[in-house]
Amino acid sequence: MPSPLLPDKIEDDLEMTMVCHRPEGLEQLEAQTNFTKRELQVLYRGFKNECPSGVVNEETFKQIYAQFFPHGDASTYAHYLFNAFDTTQTGSVKFEDFVTALSILLRGTVHEKLRWTFNLYDINKDGYINKEEMMDIVKAIYDMMGKYTYPVLKEDTPRQHVDVFFQKMDKNKDGIVTLDEFLESCQEDDNIMRSLQLFQNVM
Repeated sequence: MPSPLLPDKIEDDLEMTMVCHRPEGLEQLEAQTNFTKRELQVLYRGFKNECPSGVVNEETFKQIYAQFFPHGDASTYAHYLFNAFDTTQTGSVKFEDFVTALSILLRGTVHEKLRWTFNLYDINKDGYINKEEMMDIVKAIYDMMGKYTYPVLKEDTPRQHVDVFFQKMDKNKDGIVTLDEFLESCQEDDNIMRSLQLFQNVM
């Protein structure tokens, strides 16, 4: 619907500008991701609609996530997820960051998805996952899903979940999980893989 403030012609031009924003950038993204140029245009339009400035800060990211999980508290998980999207640690997520992550999560190989998930769990970005980091992420997911989703869960369920997973993953029992241990464990254990796919669904 045309805006009363803008003649139709200008409105159309503006819309074209939004869709074709930085075509050389879209071509570069097409080469770097698993999306077609048309898909990138559609994603960009949606992104600009939610975030007219072209970048998302953490507060906006949390608000978007809260809408999807009204029965739980999504703020902690959204915080961790935002940090995983914000690969340059600038405090904001650009469209490029967004589609790069989305491309991996939706269309990446198993290996690429697992590497991305490892990065999510590695909260302090030291290249390892310790039990506290795994606990923080798992608890954040349970909090986000809410009591209505898992009404029968006891308070200590996340802890038990993490204990089992961590024991399987920490192959050399040194108290930390390396990327190699993570990849190996996930690919050889169907239960871990299923749980990770469940968790990936909330991204």
